[in-house]
Amino acid sequence: MNDTTTTEQEPTPPPAEEVEQPSEAHSLLYRIAAGDALAGVLAVFLAFLVGSVMIAATDETVRETAGYIAARPSDFFQAVWDAVSGAYAAMFRGAIYNTRVDDFQTAIRPLTETLKYAAPLILAGLGVGVGFRAALFNIGGRGQMLLAGAAAGWVGFALDLPAVIHLPLAILAGLIAGGLWGGIAGLLKARTGAHEVIVTIMLNYVAYYLVLYALSRDFLLQAPGSNNPQSLPMKQSAILPKVLGDRYNLHLGIILALVAVAAVWWLLNRSALGYRIRAVGGNPHAARAAGINVGRTYTTVFFIAGALVGLAGVNQVLGTVTSGVTTDLDAGIGFDAITVALLGRSRPLGILFAGLLFGGFKAGGFTMQTSENISVDLVLVVQSLIVLFLAAPPLVRAIFRLPNKEVA
Repeated sequence: MNDTTTTEQEPTPPPAEEVEQPSEAHSLLYRIAAGDALAGVLAVFLAFLVGSVMIAATDETVRETAGYIAARPSDFFQAVWDAVSGAYAAMFRGAIYNTRVDDFQTAIRPLTETLKYAAPLILAGLGVGVGFRAALFNIGGRGQMLLAGAAAGWVGFALDLPAVIHLPLAILAGLIAGGLWGGIAGLLKARTGAHEVIVTIMLNYVAYYLVLYALSRDFLLQAPGSNNPQSLPMKQSAILPKVLGDRYNLHLGIILALVAVAAVWWLLNRSALGYRIRAVGGNPHAARAAGINVGRTYTTVFFIAGALVGLAGVNQVLGTVTSGVTTDLDAGIGFDAITVALLGRSRPLGILFAGLLFGGFKAGGFTMQTSENISVDLVLVVQSLIVLFLAAPPLVRAIFRLPNKEVA
């Protein structure tokens, strides 16, 4: 009897259910929600929202109607709306377009003021942002602006040259002075490992007292025969020309800012030096292992950062405050630039838009104060709240239920 071998066939598994792949539109929306840009926009929104509460809380009519809110709640909510909408409408009129005048040339004057205020913020923000890309915290903006403004100012009032030579020479002097002063912090970081935050803070004080000393000696910066710490006014050949005529205060500084944005974008994204900067910022140990001279990169980055911030000082002395060099020429821009760089995520285009936003704050804040009797300090509160929310991205993501960047 022959044995027959039978082979049993394995049962065919049931077809697996197809996993539905997300569409391109869904993936795009997810990347946007998980990105930094949306979180930054929402941080600004939250700052305005909290600022609205503060505006309403300080309004006399709102406080008065709150006393009988149970009887007539509509009065209270109307007062809140009038206070908040009036404040932000006044900011719009002071920063972008004055809707209360019929003349178009007069109506757009607020926009030119915003651009004027934004120019030094953009320049200084680029300087801080370049440092951030290399994981360096440059908070020496005040000192870099003071030294650059003093150098540009001295060239501006002491030399007698044709405008085609005088103005570029003054700009170049300020750019080099700011770069060298910033380079000191980079050199100390590279050679001794000194922390750049401590070094730049101390250099701010050194620069301030150096400029103050120079403004107290008539053989250096002080105007002859004057007892005040102020230099002579800039000569006409060294003043940044106005780009829209004498009717507006907007000068060539905004063009310098736009050129700087393009130059920094190319530097960071298209040049070999930009690659080294980003590599050092990502991981200095890995960059060193790859053959990158980290110390030299630190020095170079701080020189570039100081030069950019120095251009903001040049903008102040040759464009905005042409009456002479003073110790307060920085006008707080050196520290505001940190906020601009943070809001712009250290990206040149982001810094451009952040500078425009804060320029609008400065221009519109004065109109809020004069038109709606709102303290200009509230504008500073809104700026501070933006920094607060930017410094706590998990909080912003949790409030709006955004996905984490790491998960995306």
